[in-house]
Amino acid sequence: MIVYLHGFRSAPASIKARALKARMIECGLGEYFWCEQLPVSPRAAIALAESAIERARAGGRVPTVAGSSLGGYYATWLAERHGLRAVLVNPAVVAPLSLEAYVGIQDNLYTGERFEFTHGHIDELRAIEVPAITRPERYWLLAETGDEVLDYRHAVEKYAGARQTVLEGGDHGFSRWNDYLDAVIDFAGLGDLQR
Repeated sequence: MIVYLHGFRSAPASIKARALKARMIECGLGEYFWCEQLPVSPRAAIALAESAIERARAGGRVPTVAGSSLGGYYATWLAERHGLRAVLVNPAVVAPLSLEAYVGIQDNLYTGERFEFTHGHIDELRAIEVPAITRPERYWLLAETGDEVLDYRHAVEKYAGARQTVLEGGDHGFSRWNDYLDAVIDFAGLGDLQR
């Protein structure tokens, strides 16, 4: 099972979420993909993801979290708390700091919905910060050096010892995502289930 966590101001309609879902459906694995609209509140977003993780485990499935940008920050906390594998795509490493500039009214890039991002949300992000990962072998970092939003070097340092794919150029959206869909499915332990 892949629990996919989109980024800040993003949605399940994001390019990466749609591409992974489509590839998993094509491989007969559509029922092993979960991605829902995450609430603005980090605490509520974590609770929603944890309910998906619990349902997956109750159904005998082993979840892997995959997260992009802020979703990568969430995925790191969930992986540490629940002993999961995690795929991190241009992850936000210092989310409480990098998102401080976004306090105020924001627009979702995919749904157009307006929402308020508050200092309380920053505090919720601080509450789930992971100072250091404990099991690097459970992580796979996918980063592009051309990320115009986040400094990829922070992620390289944070996930030292983990599997790392760092590509020259690209952008925050991780322009070569489609080249890694099958590898992400394999990393999640789903390769043998393909029909």
